[in-house]
Amino acid sequence: MTQPGDKPQGLTYAQAGVDIDAGARMVELIKPLVRATRRRGADAEIGGFGGLFDLKAAGFSDPILVAANDGVGTKVKIAIESGIHDTVGIDLVAMCVNDLVVQGAEPLFFLDYYATGHLEPETGAQIVKGIAAGCLEAGAALIGGETAEMPGLYSGGDYDLAGFAVGAAERGDLLPRANICEGDVIFGLRASGVHSNGYSLVRKIVERAGLGWDAPAPFAPGKTLAQALLEPTRIYVKPLLQALRQTSAIKALAHITGGGYPENVPRVLPKGLGAKIDLSAIPVLPVFRWLAEQGGVAEREMLRTFNCGVGMIVIGESAKAVEIEEALRASGEDPVRIGSVIPAGDERVVYEGKLAL
Repeated sequence: MTQPGDKPQGLTYAQAGVDIDAGARMVELIKPLVRATRRRGADAEIGGFGGLFDLKAAGFSDPILVAANDGVGTKVKIAIESGIHDTVGIDLVAMCVNDLVVQGAEPLFFLDYYATGHLEPETGAQIVKGIAAGCLEAGAALIGGETAEMPGLYSGGDYDLAGFAVGAAERGDLLPRANICEGDVIFGLRASGVHSNGYSLVRKIVERAGLGWDAPAPFAPGKTLAQALLEPTRIYVKPLLQALRQTSAIKALAHITGGGYPENVPRVLPKGLGAKIDLSAIPVLPVFRWLAEQGGVAEREMLRTFNCGVGMIVIGESAKAVEIEEALRASGEDPVRIGSVIPAGDERVVYEGKLAL
């Protein structure tokens, strides 16, 4: 008991909710994961004040650097509530590096920001395990990151993620190319699932359906609902870089993320040009049929919220459509011809046919 005149006991950072020792334990847990992502140009250990990358060692002669940053959105809420933490890191990398490759850039390195209300080193290590797996798939080195424990800002074990990626392209290889024209062909590359957009609507639909995260997924036999909805975003980097090396007929790429088709396709088209998309050609995944049915979501709303089965658009020269398709197949992709470039009207993206919802 404190007596009159006694000084209050001194507070510690741990009593304020921040465990420095937990942060140090997490660093030790993730060191081998980070080490596994080393590549030409990056071979330092984590722990310094900044990450280093040697462009010359990476083999570039006249490079343009390309940078991108993104997050995973409310998909992390499903990870938190289900206790499945080892896949959202893949999403984090994918959302950044896919935005690099659409500009013709090879991802070089990646940094992450992980903020939480209470740091559990094992949970953090699971998240970084996913980040490292994504970096390996993209060919990027994980050269640094930041872990922030912020009680009072985040509740309990809640967390959020942000990713930062830098890539490079030789000056003459940047996309989109200036020669995109009417008649160019549009291919779609298949998605793995919902990827990392529209999860506020996804969670609302799940709530309306009255299902728990451990319930069997109605659209994915053998998986729980959480496992199915946490299917990681596809990383298109290596197949697309291979295809770009094989043919010069690819003129543009578009990553189908937030805003869907009407927002993302026009981003790579010159002024005065638009796109006509054949909805009947899109390989709609079962998860989207379930979401549309359970949520009563209209087709146009689906198209501006979700990828609906195509996570990446490839635009190329119509006369070399076969060459482009062969290059994509040789890289391991299964492209689907879904449209063409047209003169722009009131809407930059117009549709024909109907989605197979």
